[in-house]
Amino acid sequence: MDTELIERLRAGSGIMEPEPTGTEPRLPHLSGLRAVCFDVYGTLLISGSGDISLAGTDERSPALAAALEAAGFRLSGGRDSLARRFHACLAEHRDRRRAEGVDFPEVRIEEVWEAFATLLRQDGFLAGEGDVHTAAVEYELRANPCWPMPGLAETLQSLRAAALPMGIVSNAQFYTPLLFNALCGKSPGALGFSEDLMVWSFREREGKPSRRLYEKLAAALLRRGLRPEQTLFIGNDMRNDIAPAAACGFRTALFAGDQRSLRWRKDDPLA
Repeated sequence: MDTELIERLRAGSGIMEPEPTGTEPRLPHLSGLRAVCFDVYGTLLISGSGDISLAGTDERSPALAAALEAAGFRLSGGRDSLARRFHACLAEHRDRRRAEGVDFPEVRIEEVWEAFATLLRQDGFLAGEGDVHTAAVEYELRANPCWPMPGLAETLQSLRAAALPMGIVSNAQFYTPLLFNALCGKSPGALGFSEDLMVWSFREREGKPSRRLYEKLAAALLRRGLRPEQTLFIGNDMRNDIAPAAACGFRTALFAGDQRSLRWRKDDPLA
């Protein structure tokens, strides 16, 4: 299944360039670093929507319809209401996690798509034996096209050459790790990211800006004898990346390389 999804991600992706932010770089020398960790969307990868595309508006109904049909389903009505129905399913799944005491709930998007397809079938709008994993991938390709940031391969190669452990903390879904296979030709592990240092929101069922994700990364680093203050965390969002990472003791760098995803959050109390 992963191989087929990787091929879909590869075939459905195209070259993208970052949009200038007009931000003047500040690149002070950092000493004492022994590990480097990253966000994904808007940092390692150009993100067409600026972030993973779980939120949206009624304008996403055509993309949802196209994704369902590309995944083998047959639609017979209800096209104008698809976005509303999808986001109702999404909200229901998030509310369940919130009721469990999770302040920043994350869903497993394949479960949301399964509920969405069931709802459409019950209302008589959907038929066919489609696949919800494929539908989720096809929708993401339409709503949030991605491409490697310029210099990504060279940056990762230089960090590998320096023998610096690399990690990830990302709002993500099952297809996020597969994007590296599709766009970079290698899995995250083959690119140099350590399995124990990768924290994906869909696995934790909790999303950024929760500190718990960064605390999990800090604990994994400590098991390697590394402290947060010896680790640089790089992200494009002051609220989701920089503030919680700094609160957990990490040294931080705001990546200001693409206008679509740069998030200063100047009026956000969590930033």
